[in-house]
Formats: sequence, C-alpha cells, structure tokens
Amino acid sequence: MAGKEKDPGFGKVFTPHMLVQHYRNGAWQRSRIVRFGPFTLSPATVVFHYAQEIFEGFKAYRQPDGCVCMFRPDRNLARLNASATRLCMPPVDTKAVRADICRLIKRDRNHIPAPPQTLYVRPCMIATDTVIKVHPSPTYTFFVILSVVGDYFGGEDPRGVRLCTETEYVRAAPGGTGAAKCGGNYAASLAAQHHASRGGFDQVVWLDARERKYVEEMGGMNIMFVLDDTVVTPPLEGGSILPGVTRDSLLQLLRAGRRKVEERCIPVAELVAANKAGRLKEVFACGTAAVVTPIREIMHGKQVLYRNRRDKPGELTMRLRQQLVDIQFGRAPDPFGWRYPVPL
Repeated sequence: MAGKEKDPGFGKVFTPHMLVQHYRNGAWQRSRIVRFGPFTLSPATVVFHYAQEIFEGFKAYRQPDGCVCMFRPDRNLARLNASATRLCMPPVDTKAVRADICRLIKRDRNHIPAPPQTLYVRPCMIATDTVIKVHPSPTYTFFVILSVVGDYFGGEDPRGVRLCTETEYVRAAPGGTGAAKCGGNYAASLAAQHHASRGGFDQVVWLDARERKYVEEMGGMNIMFVLDDTVVTPPLEGGSILPGVTRDSLLQLLRAGRRKVEERCIPVAELVAANKAGRLKEVFACGTAAVVTPIREIMHGKQVLYRNRRDKPGELTMRLRQQLVDIQFGRAPDPFGWRYPVPL
C-alpha cells in the first residue's frame, strides 16, 4: 500500500484512484472516480500548445483518533477559481468538488499515511479542445489525484536551504499571471532554478520585474524575514505573488500571538544592510508542500543577504512550524476552523 511506503519522497507515490470531471456545452458533467491512469489526448489538444491549465495543492492529515482532516480546502478551491478566472476557464462548484474529494479520499482510505507523512491532494484543470488556435477552449477536463508525501526538500542540513537571488529572469510581472497557480509560471522558473542548482543552491529568490530591487517569492513558495522583532513579508497587492494558504495561516498565527507583522515591499539593499547590522534574525519559506522551511543562507551576487551562523534553525521559524503542524495533525486546538473532517 502507498501509505506504508517508508520514504515516499514528494509526488512519486500515488493512490489507486482519481476523480475526473468533464466540461462540455457550457456545463460541468457528472464527476466520476476511476482508476489512476493515463489520459488519451489528441496531439492538437489546446493545453499542449497554449498552456491553458491550472492546478492546486493541499493536504489531508491523519488525526490522533484515526480520522482524517483536510487543511483549509475551501481556501485552495477558491484560489483555483481565481486562477480559472485569470486564464479564462470555467469555475468549479467548490462545495461539490470538496464533497467529491472527500469521496475520493474515502475510496483510497487504506492508503492514507500515518504522521509525519501526509496525503497531498492535487486538483488540476486542462483545456481539451483540439483546434490549434489561440482561444479559450470550449471543453475542459478537471481531475484530482492523491499522493502520499514526505519531506519536500528532504533536507540534510538542519539549518535549512541555501538560496540566491535571481537578477536576470523574472517569475511574474504586475498584470501577469503571478497570482494564478498555472503551470506556465513554474515552467518559466526552471531555467533560473537549473542555473542556481549548478551553483550549489536549493532554490532562487525572485525579485520584482520592473527594477530587480525588491524581494517577491522564493521558488514556488512565499518568504518571510524576521527583522528585529517584526516579521516582514512581501505584499500581495501587486498581483505578481501567489496568495499562499500557508502564508495566510502563518500571518494569522503571528497576529494571534501579538507578534508584529508587516506586509510591504522589501528592498534587497535593506536586507543586506540589516544582515550586516545583525538585525536580520531569521528567514524562512512557507508553502503547502514544504510547510515552513528554514533558510540558512541567501546570496545576492557576491553579497551575503542573509546567513544563519548558528548550528540550528531560527527559534521563531521552528515554533511557527510546530504550531502549524500541530493544528494540521490535530495535536492542538483549531481556533481558526482550518481543519475540515473527511467522512470515512
């Protein structure tokens, strides 16, 4: 069984079934749960040529009493529809899809892993028209697959990952698709990621498209900085940053704990100066896949933007991570109503 994999890694082990639903004649057809397997698509299918595609990702967690809860699925499905709007695709009925995902998880309940592993839920929508023409497709396929996952980075260094700023390529620009979760954004990041990995880095830190002066995101995740006693993270208003659900969850935890939080533009020069002055205490990334990931170093060219000189990750980083995973796995109360029970 997938749930008994000792070390599943991330995105390699899938459960036996998937959910499939088709959009035709202006309406979504009845959803079906089928065996996990390949699709048969024409070489002329629109998604191959014009990348009209979106996806989401959230997790289901085994609770101490053996039941299962999804973490904030409504937020992710709302974001799916926001992405659909941006890419001129039909929205889904979020309540119906949530119920369908519960049915899918129930079908594959024997593959739901025990902590610390989780069940990763991946909804996806692709355009399926077969006319090679730049236009919104009149037909779509929506599907959901489940994957048993472990640690995203599988980090060997307890202090976290090593990053560099990306000064040549950009991930997204104002007015673009940065706030949408679409495959094209990730494909556009691969050249920079490949170059960074050849330099010994785990990921890149994206800068703004206009001036390359302000921090935006880390790879496919949001990023936060602890400046003195304040947690600072880039704002969402420009539309070039994905509104992360984990990001939002951490900001709520921080504010509930009366921690100072700022959502503002963060100049690279400010961070370099703050690091030199000893004011930049911690840096961490956050996202569904990696949860809260400590960062041990960020290089900006030959300048050190941040370096953790301790032998362990930052105290606030790990406290936030523990707070969040304790809620997700049901080891702590959920005052925010984030856990959604899956009827098994």
